[in-house]
Amino acid sequence: MKFGGTSMAGTERIRRVANIVRKQVAGGNQVAVVVSAMAGETDRLINFCREANALYDAAEYDVVVASGEQVTAGLLALTLQSVGCPARSWLGWQLPLRTSEGHASARVDSIDGEGLIAAMERGEIAVIPGFQGVSDDDRVTTLGRGGSDTSAVAVAAAVKADRCDIYTDVDGVYTTDPRIVAKARKLRAVTYEEMLELASVGAKVLQTRSVGLAMKEGVRVQVLSSFVEDDAASADDYPGTMIVSEEEMNALVEKGEMERQHVTGIAHDKNEAKIILTRVPDRPGSVAHIFDPLAKASINVDMIIQNVGRDKGETDVTFTVPQSDLARAQALLEDRREEIGFNRIITDSKIAKISVVGVGMKSHAGVAATMFRSLADRGINIQAITTSEIKVSVMIDEDETELAVRVLHTAYGLDAADEAA
Repeated sequence: MKFGGTSMAGTERIRRVANIVRKQVAGGNQVAVVVSAMAGETDRLINFCREANALYDAAEYDVVVASGEQVTAGLLALTLQSVGCPARSWLGWQLPLRTSEGHASARVDSIDGEGLIAAMERGEIAVIPGFQGVSDDDRVTTLGRGGSDTSAVAVAAAVKADRCDIYTDVDGVYTTDPRIVAKARKLRAVTYEEMLELASVGAKVLQTRSVGLAMKEGVRVQVLSSFVEDDAASADDYPGTMIVSEEEMNALVEKGEMERQHVTGIAHDKNEAKIILTRVPDRPGSVAHIFDPLAKASINVDMIIQNVGRDKGETDVTFTVPQSDLARAQALLEDRREEIGFNRIITDSKIAKISVVGVGMKSHAGVAATMFRSLADRGINIQAITTSEIKVSVMIDEDETELAVRVLHTAYGLDAADEAA
């Protein structure tokens, strides 16, 4: 069981979490719990680091920010004890949860689950601070933003759990953002591949790395809400959305418990920025000169378009980067203007990426055509396109985001009323 920052924000909410955990134990389950820091606490600790030293050492930064989860783990263990549940906290180094040495963005290497399994078999609830681990040189590490989801999946894999329940402030994965489309439907199940694509293109329900780890380790994940009444359905009744393998999804479809649709969901992301380099020499190596420095600076490039102007031997290159990296990317490219040979840099941060995701695309033609036609009918201009086996993404003006999401949600028959019909 994993509880996010909003679920752990204060003693009253921690008491509510303790009751949810107690019910799982009462149902005969052996339970490990992974917790995030209280909402807003990590940002507060990061600000302390910046105030102490603007050019802070990443290893000491990890020592500071990892303390937020340590506090909530101890508080939840104490609260569980107060309601008669044997519980103890396990810090990252006590498990140990071994990670790479990339401070502030470490990757999970391994977890020794023997101690946890032994504790749970004794009837203890294991309470584990998410987001933190320990490197081979025994320094505290953290897993980056949203890292507690990854911690939870890693622990579930280590103890060979039947399921990993991720409790959040939403009650599952929806066909799109319900704040934009009132008729968005909660999905009973989604495949790992679909969730990975949805998470990577803007759906903020789960952290991308946690989904990738769940797929690799075969951990079944349920997304559900911690903000439920005392008489709400047990997590064992699957009230949320299950993230499962394609094989399990096919079995659900065959049993008639799930309807297979070509498109599973529509995601949007306004945190993108467009960069255009004009009059780049059209010769071998030009594009490498553009993207090599960005890669070395760990700036993720998404959509790329190259227009070839054969008469002058020049081309315009357009691509997108995260909005937070726009200034850094622009500075890097300006430094290499002579090496690359471009004329001008044009930037635009008022763009959005809209993505259509679904495993059904593998076997059904026309999904992209429906997208393009539906947007064209509403006068929405597409500036760039990128695809994968189960995803089509387009770049549009930011102020047309909500309209595009609504139009596409209806075009693919995802509105709740269509299901009832």
